[in-house]
Amino acid sequence: MYWKEMLGAIAKPNKDGKTYELSTDYKFEGLLEYPRPQLQRKSYINLNGQWDYRIINGKGQVCSSGSILVPFSPETKLSGTDMHILLPEETLEYTKVFEIDKVKRSKHLLLHFGAVDQVAHVSLNGINLGSHEGGFTAFTFDITDYVVEGNNELKVKVRDYTDRIGYARGKQSIEPSGMWYTAQSGIWQTVWMEWVPDAFVTDLKINPDIDGNKLNMIIKVSEMKGHLDISSSNQDLIKGYRVNNIKDDKLYVTIELNQYQLWSPEDPVLYFLNISYGKDSFSTYFAMRHFGVARDEKGIPRLTLNHKPYFMNGILDQGYYPESLMTPPSDAAMINDIETIKSLGFNMIRKHCKIEPMRWYFHCDRLGMIVWQDIVNGGTKYDMNMICNIPTVVRPFGNAKDKNRLFLRFTGRNTEKSKEVWFKECKEMMHQLYNVPSLGQWCLFNEGWGQFDAAGCLDFAKEIDGTRPIDAASGWFHEGCGDVFSEHVYFEELKVKRNRRPYVISEYGGYSLKVGTHVKRDAVYGYKKYQQQHELQNAYDELMAKIKSLQEEGLSAAVFTQATDIEDEVNGLMTYDRKVQKLY
Repeated sequence: MYWKEMLGAIAKPNKDGKTYELSTDYKFEGLLEYPRPQLQRKSYINLNGQWDYRIINGKGQVCSSGSILVPFSPETKLSGTDMHILLPEETLEYTKVFEIDKVKRSKHLLLHFGAVDQVAHVSLNGINLGSHEGGFTAFTFDITDYVVEGNNELKVKVRDYTDRIGYARGKQSIEPSGMWYTAQSGIWQTVWMEWVPDAFVTDLKINPDIDGNKLNMIIKVSEMKGHLDISSSNQDLIKGYRVNNIKDDKLYVTIELNQYQLWSPEDPVLYFLNISYGKDSFSTYFAMRHFGVARDEKGIPRLTLNHKPYFMNGILDQGYYPESLMTPPSDAAMINDIETIKSLGFNMIRKHCKIEPMRWYFHCDRLGMIVWQDIVNGGTKYDMNMICNIPTVVRPFGNAKDKNRLFLRFTGRNTEKSKEVWFKECKEMMHQLYNVPSLGQWCLFNEGWGQFDAAGCLDFAKEIDGTRPIDAASGWFHEGCGDVFSEHVYFEELKVKRNRRPYVISEYGGYSLKVGTHVKRDAVYGYKKYQQQHELQNAYDELMAKIKSLQEEGLSAAVFTQATDIEDEVNGLMTYDRKVQKLY
């Protein structure tokens, strides 16, 4: 046990440290790229831009108001507001007036929200459209019957309870410090609309089958009155297709494939399809690949890609930006992070405590980056000593049972409401990302944050997606379940622990270096601190050599912490503003 480093990590950073104005060099130009790449129609209406907002406190008084730049949360610099942090007892209200030149009576107008944190109530022209709970998943309203020619008034009322009820919150905190970051609220992904015909495709489910040389699809439609046509510009791809079954509002389709290449980080081949259903038409894409678990020729359990053992050399990435927090300021910002990570030899990103905009996953698909996706943590307030600090030092404590009532008090899942919230949000997150070709593994719980009944939750998740491995509990509190044995190792020597499941070190490293004023404030949080770049580089090189040596012994994957600095954390490959690369 590295006691000095461990005690330094537990110590809280200086909250009174000098703060700095920090921003990346990326320019916000509206995030005008089509926001849903796997069901992309020819045109859409982007509602990003200037909206009006006001924040009403618990006494009914307006405490902040004015113009806000959507899709940036009011707590961010790019929002253009006074950066008021929304409290659980406050209400954030948005108003947007948009114009419709002509209402198309033979079509439907759909209103889409990429994500609104945490609970959103939406109305149009004074008519309630409905609500959505959960701050990380997309939702849609059919506004055909409520839209008028000329001006239309859209209102969104938001409440963000942070850790009061149990909704997913990731790393957000009203009192940010160390590994916990500035809380944000409201609209933080693109808002947009699109016209569709009466009979249109509402959803897709895509399952590549590399053993059967086919693609299975479930196409969900609004009405059963359209002819289905599927084609590709690649003339050698499709041998034929057929509708196997029609049930309720779904068409079950098989596409027989002729010639194709398997997807991998080394050769990230995507195939694009043009699909029409009646008068509706759109493009989608897929990749032929398979993620799984199997034993190698020595009998060692391994993670596999396309039925072959494949070492996943990963990095933890949380997708924060100093000027916009969880919202990427541009497509270029997302692309640069992925390309920089790949240039350093990583082939996998563990997307930690966050769901990204769908375009981020598209870039991983096309650039060749495997994604391990966390189900974003929620629950009420955590006891970090009991579920994080003590298990780090006393490993047997990490074997505590996650159905114990006392345990659930520590993890913030001691109410039935908070458990109901997890099942609902988990289902929505897995459904939204199911078709992503690069998504190679799910993680249900991390270090006990919001954890409860991991074995039961694993069964629930397997019913939604049985096509990928699932890490039921990353770090500790494993409950003996899941497709991998997943540990966090920061303060001990790295070594392989043979198990009936593939052994992965799902977090390690955390090496820290503060670079001048490329920080949010004069506070240093990390697991091993360095003063000079060359010292950090040497330590990093030694650590990477150790990881490489462990592969032969049975290590199946490893995740280095982390891609970028974030607020107090200065343990990134890059600084928070992306202006200095610390490691090569």
